[in-house]
Amino acid sequence: MFDAIPRERPETPLLDEINDPVLLRKLPLDALPELAEELRAFLLWSVGQTGGHFGAGLGVVELSIALHYCYDTPQDRLVWDVGHQSYPHKILTGRREALTTIRQRHGLAAFPSRQESVYDTFGVGHSSTSISAALGMALAARRQGRKRHVCAIIGDGAMTAGLAFEGLSHAAHAGADMLVILNDNDMSISRNVGGFSNYLARIWASRSYIALREGGKRVLSTMPSTLDFARRTEESVKHLLQAPGALFESIGFNYVGPIDGHNLAELVETIGNLRSAPGPQLLHIYTTKGKGFAPAEADPIGYHAITKMDAPRPQTPPIRRGEKFSTVFGDWLCAMARADSRLVAITPAMCEGSGMQDFAREFPERYHDVAIAEQHALTLAAGLACEGEKPVVAIYSTFLQRGYDQLIHDIALQNLDVTFGIDRAGLVGEDGPTHSGVFDIAFLRTVPNILIMTPSDEAECRAMLSTAFAARGPAAVRYPRGCGCGADIPDHLATLPLGRARVERRGQDIAILVFGPLLHSVRDIAERLQASLVDMRFVRPLDVELVLAMADQHRLLVSVEEHQIAGGAGSAIAECLHQEGRTTPLLMLGIPDRFIEHGTPTQMLADAGLDAASIEARIKERFQSLLS
Repeated sequence: MFDAIPRERPETPLLDEINDPVLLRKLPLDALPELAEELRAFLLWSVGQTGGHFGAGLGVVELSIALHYCYDTPQDRLVWDVGHQSYPHKILTGRREALTTIRQRHGLAAFPSRQESVYDTFGVGHSSTSISAALGMALAARRQGRKRHVCAIIGDGAMTAGLAFEGLSHAAHAGADMLVILNDNDMSISRNVGGFSNYLARIWASRSYIALREGGKRVLSTMPSTLDFARRTEESVKHLLQAPGALFESIGFNYVGPIDGHNLAELVETIGNLRSAPGPQLLHIYTTKGKGFAPAEADPIGYHAITKMDAPRPQTPPIRRGEKFSTVFGDWLCAMARADSRLVAITPAMCEGSGMQDFAREFPERYHDVAIAEQHALTLAAGLACEGEKPVVAIYSTFLQRGYDQLIHDIALQNLDVTFGIDRAGLVGEDGPTHSGVFDIAFLRTVPNILIMTPSDEAECRAMLSTAFAARGPAAVRYPRGCGCGADIPDHLATLPLGRARVERRGQDIAILVFGPLLHSVRDIAERLQASLVDMRFVRPLDVELVLAMADQHRLLVSVEEHQIAGGAGSAIAECLHQEGRTTPLLMLGIPDRFIEHGTPTQMLADAGLDAASIEARIKERFQSLLS
């Protein structure tokens, strides 16, 4: 058990010999516990160097070893879910030394990536996709006549999403030969442990039991009443003694477990037996998130991820930074809840990330964490709004994508009063393109009835949240990850005039229209270019009057947004100009038509051409082209 993260690279002689799983499979079974200890030590040290997802990986060290020991990877397919469990998998599949580059520019991705390794069979960033993807692989192997084994590993709450159960249902219907491993680390289904339970699990996963079970079915199929009695007897015993399996057995899976996910001998024996078992199999294991690191075991939520462990450095005066936007949201949520008893808050498993801890403690009866179930979160909000409640949905931009149909059909079509606090809008940094929120404006602004706002600082964010809550119908405030510029945040809950932008600077020739926090990096550019600068505030409704005035008074309009150019706020300005017959040139600056590789937020902005130097150069270039 470690109490601190090692500052020096630990000695790992056995792990250092494993450059691919073929070498792992040559080890004797009794060498695997030592390998697990070395792997856990290396994982602790390496994540300490880089920062990154932490607790989940520590919890699947033994499982990762057992899977690659039992399966002929990469010929056999392993699909991880959620992807932040995959660090030990990456270490065992030839990326050990590269792990110190994870989540860094041009380094390893934070999640499995098909572009990174043949061992990463499916790209994972959003949860609950593994069963459907693995089923597709199993059905493809069946169609192609390949003797390929497929395993989906799902855990850390991912089983709570409806997509997982859709995959389970279809896998059972298709009779697919595949194994689903439910990694239960107290973030999903409750434990059911004990010696007798483990004993039964080993029996039901044994080759002899499986052969007897399948052979018995064939014999008894000629005697339907006897077959039915035997089936009901088997199911009754299982359901009586192992209640967690009842659901999966009723769907059509052969349920085995739960077993200790840190017992390598038991894992290897059980997975080895189930690997070739016919039909859909589900193995339920229980693990400890943060296993082997005492602080993470005690606080699995706090140690879900960690920042880089820097070497000690001399004390320097702190740099003044603003409040986190998620904190601004959380403070506003509590203040508005005290002012309006109709407010009900909903989050799909993002309480801490969205800054909702204080609200959850102060208003537990008005707080709903629906787990990883974005579609349900939105329709739940719609149902609450139908009865006069005022739901506020706190959701990351990238996860709102998963509830798009519910947004249109259940909320906007009925013009229901639902407020969206859309966190992590824009480029989020090291988690990369799976988590970047660069599509929400495009898919929101085409939907009738919805109000969309983009705050430039913390004070604007609070005012816009109040505006959204007061507005009739659906309303969204999109704000970035991290801290604001340090604006003074008022205590009141005042609203803004709907659809009104704010002119910050009057200039000539060029007008820069900014949506969101990039306003602050553009201020100096506007000064140097003697340009007008506008904080647009509203994407929908757009301040058409001001846009047309700027078009009439300037030779070039420039839109700036931390969002995809295609369909974004700049596109809304272009549509406005076209509709009103204006021909003033418009330069749209935003995310280009590609996914931006992971890196620091500063690096990602530079890659997208949204750093200050690039913005200024592109404006000058376009303006010069108008003069020539």
